[in-house]
Amino acid sequence: MIGIDIGGANLKVVDDAGVHIHYCPLWQSAPLADLLEPYAGPAAVVMSGELADCFPNKIAGIRWIVDAVQGVIPDAAFYGTDAAFHTRPVPALAAANWLASADYLREEYANAVLLDVGSTTADVIPLNCFEDLKGLTDTRRLQKQYLVYTGMLRTNVATLLSSVTLDGIVTPVSTEYFAASADAHLVLGHIAPVDYTSPAPDGGEKTVDAALRRLARVVCADIDEIGNSGALQVARQFWEVQRTLIVRAAGRALFRSGAERVITAGIGAEIFARELAGVTLEQEIGEVADALPAYAVREVALRRAACD
Repeated sequence: MIGIDIGGANLKVVDDAGVHIHYCPLWQSAPLADLLEPYAGPAAVVMSGELADCFPNKIAGIRWIVDAVQGVIPDAAFYGTDAAFHTRPVPALAAANWLASADYLREEYANAVLLDVGSTTADVIPLNCFEDLKGLTDTRRLQKQYLVYTGMLRTNVATLLSSVTLDGIVTPVSTEYFAASADAHLVLGHIAPVDYTSPAPDGGEKTVDAALRRLARVVCADIDEIGNSGALQVARQFWEVQRTLIVRAAGRALFRSGAERVITAGIGAEIFARELAGVTLEQEIGEVADALPAYAVREVALRRAACD
């Protein structure tokens, strides 16, 4: 059995050999079927890539993904927001990857909120509320603050900042896609260059110097004008806003659910475990925490097969 998580930007596969992560931008006609060719089924699959703007609506995206996967792995089954597996493209398959994670973890970590901070989004999941979580769409999760649409790599810095303070002067920002969250986290030491797996906004290098140049452009400047210190001010203020959004959402989920602790996953696991006095899931289950929904849907499928 293999587990597959198909996002809009990344394909994650977990099999007996370990974790495999492929950059797979569906909106750029990424060859999903070709990337899946090396993996042998049967397979349990979750998705969130149906929201990619190359599809006219979610059901069209679901149909395309199901067809692509089953063209390579005919016996693949797809986990839905109803917590059931399906072999046909049904609306419940939209954005069910987070629920698969909850389904896998909910018994052993029933007193916890899972915070999964990935490249694009942060999922906030009170694991003791599983029955109430079933059926939630991403829109409803946004409304409940269970989905915070900002991540460690792909967030446009200008989506969270309307202005920054540079040497005491309030400075409005450009809304162009000049810098990404990966640039801020790289220059602040939160990630290493090897973790910068998404394309840079300018298609350039993924080094600290290049990231500083991109951050300077957020205020329509370059390094010669504001120096590295000015670019670092942009990065720090972006991080403060992003941190506050995610930490508040996790705190709200803790309060409302009555959970007692936070466990973290994803590329942001370590930094948010420190922020929230939590524990990383990697400490609990190892490297598969980096591809949690893919691992989780595999384990859920195996558990159910064992009970049949």
